[in-house]
Amino acid sequence: MKRVLGLVLAMAMVIGLFAGCGTTADNSSAAGSAVSTAATAEASTAAETASKASSIKVGVIYIGDENEGYTAAHMAGIKEMKKALGLSDAQVIEKTGIKEDETCYDAAVDLADQGCNIIFANSFGHESYILQAAREYPDIQFCHATGYQAKSSGLPNVHNYFTAVYESRFVSGVVAGLKLNDMIASGKITADKAKMGYVGAYPYAEVVSGYTSFYLGAKSVCPTVTMEVQYTNSWADMAGENEVATQLIADGCKLISQHADTTGAPTACEKAGVPCVGYNVDMTSVAPNNALTSATINWGPYYTYAVKSVIDGTPIDTDWSKGYVDGAVAISPLNDKAVAQGTADKVKEVEDAIKAGTLHVFDTKTFTLGGKSIEDLITSDSKNFGKYADYVKDGYFHESELISAPAFDLRIDGITEKTK
Repeated sequence: MKRVLGLVLAMAMVIGLFAGCGTTADNSSAAGSAVSTAATAEASTAAETASKASSIKVGVIYIGDENEGYTAAHMAGIKEMKKALGLSDAQVIEKTGIKEDETCYDAAVDLADQGCNIIFANSFGHESYILQAAREYPDIQFCHATGYQAKSSGLPNVHNYFTAVYESRFVSGVVAGLKLNDMIASGKITADKAKMGYVGAYPYAEVVSGYTSFYLGAKSVCPTVTMEVQYTNSWADMAGENEVATQLIADGCKLISQHADTTGAPTACEKAGVPCVGYNVDMTSVAPNNALTSATINWGPYYTYAVKSVIDGTPIDTDWSKGYVDGAVAISPLNDKAVAQGTADKVKEVEDAIKAGTLHVFDTKTFTLGGKSIEDLITSDSKNFGKYADYVKDGYFHESELISAPAFDLRIDGITEKTK
């Protein structure tokens, strides 16, 4: 009986062995077939994407040209997008020097009539004209930089984009504050004379947010710093920016920064021997001895994302804003001839903290308004400050989160404003 049972068991093992071999072969064949199918599908998708990419047309409306920093930065972003997506020069139509008036609407219509599938405009005052064109061309995607009306417009083909440039402005402010400390330590100035000047374009939230974040960066390392802001009432006015910077220096400012698009202010600083922090582009070409760094924006990530969305047929965010984590903002290379010793190490520390989320630029413990915190004012004066309630939580002002456009327009203690 045992021999019979053993024989039966042995036969069962042999049968199982052959069955197992047969199953493995079948599975291997099935797996190979699945891989082949997946590879074919992937190749087909890639071919379809390439075909769509080769037929897409992109239109761009610039307020300036390559000779002013803001537009030059956007042009660099468009160039990066073309390279990333394999677009030819013929697929991108760029219009420069488009003013913030009906000229913008005309430019948008012309680009639409030329067959552009997506149209970008890069200046705040372009927005109303872009909205007008978007209503007339619902099948074309319109993207507007620095604006705020995409969400409220109800138009599915309109999108706003900006970056968290307040992060890089804060870091550039740290560079400025360290320079002031160095000037104090060397006896060039006293702590109570650590006054900065800021050349602003317009008293818009975009500019206020920028100069405040710059000031808070400087204050984080130089507690006695104060700042005076003067406006040119123009985004790009070489002579006007030079004039305002010269006036700020005459007013006792020991370091100058800017939210203005030309090299006018750094040129004045180089002549006067005053340190400066620029915007958009490296300013060492015009201020080799005094330019410390510049707060910069990399528009490439957005342009690549938006155009690829059209190619792929996927939605574009109504509001888009990215910062250090996504490589959308940075500071230009530090000028070793001008910055204070130890600046590079401190910059890395601050940038790492921003990326990690342990440092918030608009930490409400770091600023006051008439001696009061913004939290107290939201509670005690809701008529004037209640509108900020949605932005202030967890101990900081959540800039560019509800909408992409800057919303921080609070005038904090330590900064004074003058208009022309």
